[in-house]
Amino acid sequence: MAADIPLIGLAHGSRHPGVAGSIDEVMGTTGRLGSVPTAAAFLDLAEPDLAATAAALGERGFRRAVVVPLLFTSAFHATVDVPGAVAAAIAATGVDVTIADILGTGDDMLAVVAQSMRGARIAEQTDVLLYSVGSSDEAANDAVQDLAARLAATRTGAVRAAFGTRPPRAASILAELEQPAIVPLFVSPGLLLDPLVTLAAERQLVMAPPLGDLVAPLLLQRYDAALART
Repeated sequence: MAADIPLIGLAHGSRHPGVAGSIDEVMGTTGRLGSVPTAAAFLDLAEPDLAATAAALGERGFRRAVVVPLLFTSAFHATVDVPGAVAAAIAATGVDVTIADILGTGDDMLAVVAQSMRGARIAEQTDVLLYSVGSSDEAANDAVQDLAARLAATRTGAVRAAFGTRPPRAASILAELEQPAIVPLFVSPGLLLDPLVTLAAERQLVMAPPLGDLVAPLLLQRYDAALART
């Protein structure tokens, strides 16, 4: 950890009214856990953007920062939008911004999803719908499917992935499972998640909340690894 180098959590952003507050809570927890200064920023659809966050940090005297993208897959947002936002922030503010690895779908994320399921009291034999935004990048969708398969290997209940923006959709997967639980691969609330919240209430399905503060240790790990590289 480096108390003089802030950690910026860079989320995609959403028009959902709960997004900004949720990400602020995640960053607050991360800062307390790691004893580092933290801030939030968004790529789109919410404020502040990364340049505004970097400018605010610069006004507080910080000359460096590490950005951890709150993204699960290495699709367009991670490979194009994030570097573009970082380059624009550096040009506008002069703050030296380092890009850390995304949250990803590795074994540490598998552990976080399992922790979320335990917190929601999802029984080991209960079938699970793992719900993600989805991408036009098939490799990104495959990474989510692989996460579902690795999660399934740890339990007796089935785990199936579904997406909000592409097939397979939640409705089709839910029709194949008997009274499943729903586990969002989301850090915060989102408009794509709201219909499933409503459906879960109507059908009396157990639904885990967004991952939220559970990702804080991963943010600190990505931050430390980025500092070690630089």
